[in-house]
Amino acid sequence: MRLPFLAAALAIGGALTLAGPAHAYGAYGHETIASIAMANVTPRTRAAVKRILKTSALLDTPTCHAATPQQASTWADCVRAIKDADGKSPWGHTAGWHYQDVEVCDPFEASLEAACKDGNCVSAQIERDVALLRDPATTPHDRVQALVFLIHFVGDLHQPLHAGEKHDKGGNDVAASYGIYASRRLNLHSVWDGQLAERAITSGPDMIHRYPAAERKSVAAGTVQDWSRESWQVARDTIYARIDGGDACASTPARLALDEATIEAWVPAARLQVERGGLRLAKELDAALG
Repeated sequence: MRLPFLAAALAIGGALTLAGPAHAYGAYGHETIASIAMANVTPRTRAAVKRILKTSALLDTPTCHAATPQQASTWADCVRAIKDADGKSPWGHTAGWHYQDVEVCDPFEASLEAACKDGNCVSAQIERDVALLRDPATTPHDRVQALVFLIHFVGDLHQPLHAGEKHDKGGNDVAASYGIYASRRLNLHSVWDGQLAERAITSGPDMIHRYPAAERKSVAAGTVQDWSRESWQVARDTIYARIDGGDACASTPARLALDEATIEAWVPAARLQVERGGLRLAKELDAALG
């Protein structure tokens, strides 16, 4: 994600309580995606992930841990807060890897190509990390780094506002209230990162389990570009169309009041994106390590 935001837990029925700070897709969202993936990879892949993460000290980021898949899922956001002696971020060059500015009102392929120039977008980095993990010549340091980036970036790709936007930094420029909760720090992007993701994950049955083989195969079908297009379509048809009166390309208000009906309408899509992220991460891990 481009900026850290507060994540709030929303109880069933619409009551809101403020939670502690979280990073991209909310720590809860990323950790859930990682947990779904680990429940659905092969035993061989699961052992390989654990073996590689035992070398996470090679990353030399003592304030950002990556010893478990859940910790690894948020490592890529944590390191962006690290500063050197001059106050600069050694990880600043990775900022553009967390998203792709694919305009929802432009043709997908041309906009994706522009957004991914020189590989600086989330889908290109997913493919790069898988290639590094599959290459036996990759060094132990680069291998563990590729793994923690992959776990995080597959989650980021499935947050729709990391995959599609409308000249608004993926909704970061659109101030929003969430039901009765309003804050100057809250915007459309942060709602999908935190409050909505948490509500979706906690609505309905537990999402962390072994999915039937047919469902795993169906959800994980396609390529990274296919998944990019799908997330972009969710941004266009589910998010922007809803807030812009049915026309995703109409002018978006500078400030939104997200009522309970809108929140409820978005919950199934948000839940599905987390499920897709988990099962597709399992597919990528199996392809790289299984």
